[in-house]
Amino acid sequence: MKVWSALKAVLLISLLTFLSCKNENEFTSSKIELTFWHSFVANTHPALKELLDQYEKENPDVKIIEQYVPSGDPLVQKLITAIQSNTTPDLAWVHTDFLDKLILADAIYKMDYFINGENGFTEKEFNDFFPQLISNAKWNDTLYAIPMEATTLALLYNKDLFKQVGLDPNKPPQTWDELKEYANKLTIDTDGDGKMNHYGFYVPALPASGALSIWMLLQWEPYLWQAGGEFLNKEQTKALFNSEAGVKALTLWKKMYDQIGFDSFSMTHDMGFIAQACAMIMDGPWDLPSLRKIKNFDWGVAPLPEGPVKRATYVAGEHLTIFKNSKHPDEAWKFIKWFTSPEIQAKFSIESGYMPVRKSTLELQSYKDYLKTDPYLAAFVEQFEIGYARQNITYYRVEINQRVAEAIESTLLGDMDPKEALDKAAEQVNEILSRVKR
Repeated sequence: MKVWSALKAVLLISLLTFLSCKNENEFTSSKIELTFWHSFVANTHPALKELLDQYEKENPDVKIIEQYVPSGDPLVQKLITAIQSNTTPDLAWVHTDFLDKLILADAIYKMDYFINGENGFTEKEFNDFFPQLISNAKWNDTLYAIPMEATTLALLYNKDLFKQVGLDPNKPPQTWDELKEYANKLTIDTDGDGKMNHYGFYVPALPASGALSIWMLLQWEPYLWQAGGEFLNKEQTKALFNSEAGVKALTLWKKMYDQIGFDSFSMTHDMGFIAQACAMIMDGPWDLPSLRKIKNFDWGVAPLPEGPVKRATYVAGEHLTIFKNSKHPDEAWKFIKWFTSPEIQAKFSIESGYMPVRKSTLELQSYKDYLKTDPYLAAFVEQFEIGYARQNITYYRVEINQRVAEAIESTLLGDMDPKEALDKAAEQVNEILSRVKR
């Protein structure tokens, strides 16, 4: 009897263990895991995490495994490595400047596969996306990504420092000449020690070989447009950025850089602004979560000053791609469709500072009401009216960016003549473009 009792106990324990493992395996297998790689800045990550948690609650059969990579360039390098080893995520957040690398590797889906599918977009829904963002997601007129958030470039300025030097705090610079004049007035030595305590304007002199070179280029390109210039010709066979317009744009930066002695400034643009070491900077809405916390001085957001020809800024953003190695492409698409819905875009915009990707979001009463309470985000949203899409360069985008960034750096930091630097870059870019088989 003792032997039988012991045997029954062993059998019972084995049965319970089996049932426990079975239930655990069933639970694990019922969860669809979506891997998502991104490079959202630290300011906006909490807003993203909140929405990922919301999606999982609304879709209890899905688990989103996110992986953060510090910036867009390293992220693409990581993706390329993953393509080679067949370990890509289900979906990823990417700069469209790097999109061609993924397309030429045949790693990502064409979006028409999902848009025209059973759970796709109607024509009205698709046309609701801002066209500048859709334009940047195309390669050879084929759409490979869906915009996740929108960004633009505006002028942030310290109203208290404006008052200190006798400038109207409610009248930011309206023209290039005013920008130069204000930058000079706002560059001051307050304690008489021969060192500047406040610099008037942050001139983005960033290393062309560094991860932020694209950020320098993104800030310079609107000045090219403001002077009436273009980056390349429409056929993408010739560089145009070395035109008279390009020379004017780079000369403006060089003059301001020299006149305020900006070579001695060592802080990042955002920290310089928060510390009141820099009175005016160019920035995007992604820094709003930290900038909203400023309580020790009054500040504002304004359009970039108007150039010799027009007022202009860029409207861009990051996009979501779905990888062909994904085991759950339809679930990845379902997430993209949810995230880009007007209501979710409104929530993400409010929390993260990014602008929405859908025009109908701007018509939501709740979003309109919020913008009335947040003049900073409202000022960025207003930039849609003067926002242009960056030229969609089919081949060698990264290499072309690099050559132009080197021209800007060599002018600002190396004292090369702006025309000479841009002509040299144009010659290099034309050689790159000549490699393209047409």
